[in-house]
Amino acid sequence: MPVVVAVATVPVPPDLAFAVSQTTAPVRYRWDPFVRRQHFVDGAERPGKGVRTYTRSRHGLAMVSEYVSFAPPTNVGMKMVRGPWFFEMFAGGWRFAPAGEPGHTVATWRYSFRCRPAWLRPVLERIGVWFLGRDIRRRIAGYAAGCEDPVVLAAARETLTPGASGEDPPPP
Repeated sequence: MPVVVAVATVPVPPDLAFAVSQTTAPVRYRWDPFVRRQHFVDGAERPGKGVRTYTRSRHGLAMVSEYVSFAPPTNVGMKMVRGPWFFEMFAGGWRFAPAGEPGHTVATWRYSFRCRPAWLRPVLERIGVWFLGRDIRRRIAGYAAGCEDPVVLAAARETLTPGASGEDPPPP
């Protein structure tokens, strides 16, 4: 099964790095070049295990995915529930770990997929590795820029418990 991976080190602690990755519209559109439209489905209001999201990509493709893991500040995983006809299976996982430098995080994003129909799989999956590899690298670069964007960081901090990020809480 093909896997594509992208890694970036960002200048924020893991809990804030995780929170940036989970920002929603309209803030998410500031940093995520892949997403053109995204929202929770089934009445959910925030991410969590079992929650489903609808995403339309910049390519015009749509997917409904479900969180299969949600463990702030270390990892999040999703799987495709419904999506483009050529994916038999698609899953993604994002991990966040402290970097060697204090207050920094290593973000590792990984996608795995299987294409269909089976007789075209060898060709489709080679194309998929190239295409998804390019997209995941662009996406993590946008994420890294978001981790330095004051608007994105402010929105992400609002989801954290005061003082949890290792940063001083704002004055009263």
